Amino acid sequence: MTNVLLKLEENRLREQISRLNLEQKRHYYNLEVENLKDPDTYAALNWLFVAGLHHFYLGKWKRGAINLGLMLLGCVFILTGSFIAAGIALVLLTFIIELPQLFKSQSIIHAYNNRLMEELLEQVDN
Repeated sequence: MTNVLLKLEENRLREQISRLNLEQKRHYYNLEVENLKDPDTYAALNWLFVAGLHHFYLGKWKRGAINLGLMLLGCVFILTGSFIAAGIALVLLTFIIELPQLFKSQSIIHAYNNRLMEELLEQVDN
């Protein structure tokens, strides 16, 4: 989703939030503060720990575990000297898969936060 579409979606959600009554708004904003994610934290986790820790930050446990497992397996192969080429290949593969997410971190978090806002609105509205 492009940044313009994400911003339009966020504006639509903010308009819905503005129509909530005072008690619903309080409840919504308390939930929002607890749950919204920061794009800089996501990018830092991706940059510093390309092993997939940024997926854990978003609650994507399976993907985070797979990336972390591949990275650790690659490091073990390299450090033990048993399968150095395979280890380097696994580390590079993980890096290549995760690198685009670093450059798209703002959009990824914006989309995540928009989905979260929608879920919180439904929760508060009910």
